[in-house]
Order: sequence, then structure tokens, then C-alpha cells
Amino acid sequence: MTFYERVYETAKLRGLSIKKLADKIGVSDATIYTWKRTGAPTGKNLTAVSEALGVSIDYLLGNTNEMHSNKKDDKSEIDLDKALADQGVVMRYQGKELSDKAKRGILEILKLVDGDED
Repeated sequence: MTFYERVYETAKLRGLSIKKLADKIGVSDATIYTWKRTGAPTGKNLTAVSEALGVSIDYLLGNTNEMHSNKKDDKSEIDLDKALADQGVVMRYQGKELSDKAKRGILEILKLVDGDED
């Protein structure tokens, strides 16, 4: 299967037309159609297609037939303070900054909602 065929079939599985995929990755649909004859793009377009379709670059290039996600399954602890500071968000409730204990409690609730807790 060619690069274009893998992109087309994967997009179809994800409910995306070539036009919608092109819009999602910021190229024209004509650009994607040129991959039929030119093969795989390089650099940012290759990465963008992989991320948009949720598959590895290796799958798109035909190096593997496993359609595994290209996203890391990172179950490591998130530094909530750092994550929020990086986004410029200060956690406050009723005008008061939340304590570390309150922030940990919120993180535990988020884990329960996300199904990370047994």
C-alpha cells in the first residue's frame, strides 16, 4: 500500500475526507493528492498527517502494519502547579489561591473522572 493509500484509508476510518484532512493539517487537498505520485511528504507535513490521523509515521510510511498511535502513553504524574503556571493560570476559588492540598484533591478528582484510578 502506498503512502497516499494509507492516508486515504486511515482518513476514511476516522470519518475524514481528504478535504477535511487537508484543512486540519493546513494544506490544500491538491497537496495531498500529489502524494499519489510523489510519495510521502517530509518534515512538518508528515508529522501533521500522523498527528491528525492518530497513527505513527512508521505506519504511514509502510514500515509497520500496526496502526498504533503516535502519541506516547504517558501515565506519569503531572506537576499541576507547573502545568498551570506554564499556561499563565492561577487557581483561585472565591478570590483565594488554592492550597497545595486543594490542588492535589482536584488532581485526584480528575484522575477518577478520567478512569485512571482503580
